[in-house]
Amino acid sequence: MVQQADRSAATTKAILQAARALFARHGYAEVSIDQIAQRAGYAKGAFYHHFSSKQELFEQVLDGIQAQLALLVARRAQRAPAAPLPRALARNILDYLEGAIHPNVRRILLIDGPMVLGWKRWREIDDKHFADVVRAGVVRLMSEEAGAAEIASATRLMLGAITEAALSSGMAEDPAQLAVQHCASFELLLAGLQGMRKPSARRSRRASAASRSKATRPG
Repeated sequence: MVQQADRSAATTKAILQAARALFARHGYAEVSIDQIAQRAGYAKGAFYHHFSSKQELFEQVLDGIQAQLALLVARRAQRAPAAPLPRALARNILDYLEGAIHPNVRRILLIDGPMVLGWKRWREIDDKHFADVVRAGVVRLMSEEAGAAEIASATRLMLGAITEAALSSGMAEDPAQLAVQHCASFELLLAGLQGMRKPSARRSRRASAASRSKATRPG
């Protein structure tokens, strides 16, 4: 029974590795199940024993890539020299961007991924691996007075900005250079977010009153 499970795991691994290599080189649309099975060294029936469709296989490949990127970022963050928090977090983002634009990853993650899986599913996989990490960074940056709504909003905006940075870098003529430029911008954004406080009720009421006063003032 153990041997059968080991064989099944080995087959799955071989198919995933073959698919990743072919998807990275040729793109999802140009790769057939027959080609994947042949490269993996198995019959087509073995493919369907482990995967229901090429799209399901592609999703597992992409999910595996995101898991590897998350692990890479975490390991590099542990080894990185001490730095001001905004710079350290921006460096973590650069590590992700450099991994995402790697030639063996870029086409799968940034080009075919959103098209094959749809934006909703693509973002769900991204959130699965990175939302908690980004939220933890936001919490470290923002004041203890910041409320849950402010933290959630800032986290969502940061995730969106990182996604856009990855997509634009992946499409650029010089992806590495643009990723570095994005990193510098992220450091500025994160520095602005650092110590951000939740507006007090008194200040909010004053701002609201001033707005109403301007609206009713004669032109």
